[in-house]
Formats: sequence, structure tokens, C-alpha cells
Amino acid sequence: MYLGLDLGTSGLRALLVEASGRVVGSAEADYLVSHPHPGWSEQRPEDWVTAAERCVESLRQAFPAEWPALRGIGLSGQMHGAVLVDAAGDVLRPAILWNDTRPHVEAAALDATDPVRALSGNIVFPGFTAPKLLWLEQHEPEVFARIHKVLLPKDYLRLWLTGGYVGDMSDAAGTSWLDVGVRDWSDTLLQAGHMRRDQMPDLVEGSEASGDLRSSLQADWGLDHSVVVAGGGGDNAVAACGVGCLSEGQGFVSLGTSGVLLAARDRFAPMPETAVHSFCHAVPGRWYQMGVSLAATDCLNWLSGRLGQSPGELANVLPDEITGPAGVTFLPYLSGERTPHNDSAIRGAFVGLDIASDNAQLTQAVMEGVAFAMRDSLEALKATGADLKQVLAIGGGNRSRFWVETLATVLDLPMHLPKAGEFGAALGAARLAMAADGQGAVDLLMTPPEVAEVIPPRSDLRDQYEARYQTYRALYPAIKGAVA
Repeated sequence: MYLGLDLGTSGLRALLVEASGRVVGSAEADYLVSHPHPGWSEQRPEDWVTAAERCVESLRQAFPAEWPALRGIGLSGQMHGAVLVDAAGDVLRPAILWNDTRPHVEAAALDATDPVRALSGNIVFPGFTAPKLLWLEQHEPEVFARIHKVLLPKDYLRLWLTGGYVGDMSDAAGTSWLDVGVRDWSDTLLQAGHMRRDQMPDLVEGSEASGDLRSSLQADWGLDHSVVVAGGGGDNAVAACGVGCLSEGQGFVSLGTSGVLLAARDRFAPMPETAVHSFCHAVPGRWYQMGVSLAATDCLNWLSGRLGQSPGELANVLPDEITGPAGVTFLPYLSGERTPHNDSAIRGAFVGLDIASDNAQLTQAVMEGVAFAMRDSLEALKATGADLKQVLAIGGGNRSRFWVETLATVLDLPMHLPKAGEFGAALGAARLAMAADGQGAVDLLMTPPEVAEVIPPRSDLRDQYEARYQTYRALYPAIKGAVA
């Protein structure tokens, strides 16, 4: 048995999986996000441990016959956070999360420092870890002075599980302290961020062992044998393991709270100016690149709140098949935008509203706007040399066939819809645990899910959507000027 723990922003998901890949059961536990000031986003790391304890106890109670066969644990986690511990391993302050924008000044200054982009392969976004520490140095110097280790969120769970300070390359790639091509901490980048190598955890590959479960936890969990804890990885890298996206040409589009278009790469091919993230994969010798739009289903949730109908009710008004672009164009910049604009100040807009514009047209415009944002990411990925032939559509948005067909046509790529089942980050984490326990090579363990349906682009409507996409692209500078 193998346990995958996926530490998300709003909750932790645990998945118990047999070595054959069969999912035995799952458990979830929620926790809160604190926003003490505008732009701040924090959590108590202790709440993550409590959530993990609750999930483990739930699985132990639900599967008493299977649980004693646990052999390995894999970890997936929200990226870019900063968990600060002192020499005793005690947390110094609440963790600063990926969606915290307070260090935007520090991020811009670090990004302009040579050779930060060249070594890290990425723009330094405000959400990354390094600018958070620069902010702390200025605003909480007493905390900064006591930092023994800086851990990413899932690696605080690892500290609880194993007692060791260990991280992995895929998660560390989002800190702006890692030489992503070399797959190791960079003394130059650390110095630029006013940090030291001894304040960083040791690094292993996501599919390698990072330590064993502490003996006290073994006893508490009713286990009489050692349990390996895999390196694990950042959530998108581990999700890619869950859907078998490891090699050049493979990719997925995720319509979740944010929108992600990810392409697996066999080589490191950064192009920071595109605002594409270039990170280490969770398996050795592989990388991945992704374009990110900060609001995807969040846009539909926002519209739902304004119109007083649930997202499902809005989506169900639309037919299964597309018939052409809406008369309204939506720019989905409700929280700013990453790829390709790297613009935290830009905001969204409806353009072309008419007195006849109804809920259905607004919903269609929102779905198209998110699809156009994903097209922006596709064009940025192409500039780096990525060549996607087809993509897997995952996330909550893939329940709308209308949205998926829109996406297929705008991207001009077939959308593969997986059959119902587990195939996300928690499964990827369990697969990494299998690899760390010697159950097989990563390419054999991390296979794609069975496809329920392939939705092709609508060739008869491609030109119409292409013309609307060009209109969408031209609107950004106009809206930026209006926001400014």
C-alpha cells in the first residue's frame, strides 16, 4: 500500500493506493487561509499536520485490513510558500503562501538583478519564495534573524513525518534560489536573495527516498516495519505524474481555480521573457514548462456570484456544441495575469456588451476569455520550442463539454477527456512513493489515464475563433491603459 498526500491551499487530500495502481480509498480535511492585510495570504503549518493526522486516522479506520501493508508515502504540495523554522524546528510565524502579493517591490528588484533570470530560468514573480524572505528581512528582522531553515509547505509535512530537512527539485524550482538547469541550489541566487545554503533543505529527486517514517509515528499508526517517504514535488509536477505526462510532446490543460497549460520537456529550455514557468519535473532528467492564467473557474465563480446562479446552472444553459464566438469578449484578468503579461495590476473587462446580452452570452464570453488566455499560454510555450500534439483536459471546467470544445477549437488541439477516477496530484504522489520503494521505473509507473472521449477542434469554426482571439489580444494594451 502507498499513501499520496496532496497539500492544497484549502485542504489536504490523502489517497491510499495498491502497488497495482488500484485506488483503495481517500480522505480529505480542510483548513483555513488567513488574510490579515490586503494582499496577504497565510496559513498555520500546524493545521497541515492536524489535517494529515485526521486523514490518516480516517483511512486507518476505514481500511483496517489494508492499512498495515503501507510501504511508502509520497508528497505533493502548493508551491512557493515560506515556512520558517528555528534551530529547534519550531515554526517562527505563519507560512506565507503562493498567492501572497506583499513582496511585489522585492520581486521586481530581484528580477532586475543579474543573473537571476539566467540561472533560475524564470521571472521572479511576487508569489515566489525568495522575495518573501527579502520582505521579511525588511519588515520582520527579528524573525529573519532566527531562521534556521526555510521549507516549502509539503516539506514541513516531511519534517513531521521523518524529522529531516529535505526538499525536492520540482518544488525548489519555484523559489528563485535554484539553478533549474543544474538541479541544485545556486550560491549566486541565494546571495542575491540574502540567504545561505545552510538555510536550505537537502535536495532529492521526487521519485527518490527522502527518509523513513519516524518510529514514533510508526507505532502510533500501528505499523511494525519501515515506511519510505519519497521526495515528492510541487503540485503541478506531481499532477503530471498522476496523468502520465513525463515526455516531450505530452501535456495537459487544467481548468481549476487558475488555468494551467503544462508541457513536459526532455530538456531545460527557459525563456523567462514569455512569462512561462520553466521548472524541474518530479522525476530525474525531466523538466516541464507551463503557462498560467490566474483565474479560470474563478471567473465563472465570480460571474455566478454576480448573477445569483450556481456555476453549474450557468454552464447548463449552454449547449453541448459550440456555434461560434459570443458577441461579447471577456478578459479574465480578475486577479491580474501571469502568462504572457506578468501584470499583477491588470484587471478584467467585458467588451461589446449589448442591451440584449443575457446570462448565457456572458457565461459563453467568460468561457471563451479563459480559453483565449490558455491560447496566450500555448503561444508562449511554442516560443520556447514546446510542441504539443494533444492535451489531456482536467480540472472542474472539463465537466462542461461546451467549454472543452471551445478550448479545443481555440487551441486547435484535440482535447482528451479522462474517464472518471483518480488521476491528480494525490495519485501522482502515491506513484512517486512506489518509485522510491523500488516498485518500478517511473515511465512504467506513471501511465496516462484511460480516455473516455476525444473532443477535436471544430475546423468549420476555427477561423471565427481565430479572429476573435486576435481581437482579444489587441484589447490588453487598451485595458491596461484604462487601468493605469
